[in-house]
Amino acid sequence: MVQLVGILNVTPDSFSDGNQFLEPEKAVNRAVKLFRDGAVLVDIGAESTRPGAAKLTPDEEWLRLEPVLKELIKRFPGRLSVDTYHPETAERALGLGDVIINDVTGMNNPAMIEVVSRNKASCIVSQLPTVDTQTAHDGELIDDQELIKNDLLSKAELLESKGLRRDQIILDPGLGFGKTPGLNQKLLRFATQMPEYRVMIGYSRKRFLGKHRMELETNLAAGRVAIKAGATYLRVHDVAGHRQLLQS
Repeated sequence: MVQLVGILNVTPDSFSDGNQFLEPEKAVNRAVKLFRDGAVLVDIGAESTRPGAAKLTPDEEWLRLEPVLKELIKRFPGRLSVDTYHPETAERALGLGDVIINDVTGMNNPAMIEVVSRNKASCIVSQLPTVDTQTAHDGELIDDQELIKNDLLSKAELLESKGLRRDQIILDPGLGFGKTPGLNQKLLRFATQMPEYRVMIGYSRKRFLGKHRMELETNLAAGRVAIKAGATYLRVHDVAGHRQLLQS
């Protein structure tokens, strides 16, 4: 059965909800609401990955994340993922307790693989052809589904060779990151390519959905495609609005 992952951005510049939850108290309250609305996980990020967003140092990122994680991890152990590509941030987060590491750059940094494997941490591995999210947006767009599959499969096999169990690995084809609109539409069905792994699809409010991308029904239509293809998780902003998909 598909499950919902709620998005929590503690950033001033995310494309959808920038600056709404930058204050720790507001961020904690938002996470609590996402869980109440039906999220099985809440994914917390402190650096926007939208085109042109400001990059953070690990220390700047941790200043935003630490007070939120310290509070939430006491209430929801094992139900938080930390959206970061900085190994230093991942190490600090794992030092607080049981969290999942969500690396949007797909573990392209060997230091991140070392941190995750040494801590035996569950992780979400996205597909990105580079360690730089802005390069992915600005470079030549990918239109090769087989490349996405092979890249993620090689990363999963590497993590398993480092001691992670298969059930600790979630694969995300990285919709919206350096991919053509047509490929993004195909990747909504990516779970059919990876039946042996848990797959997360993150389409929520992304540009490839078109001019109505902020509207719930547009997002629900994408969710229905992903569910039919066998996705395990849908990563979304509007958890409450997506609950109807779980009942259909």
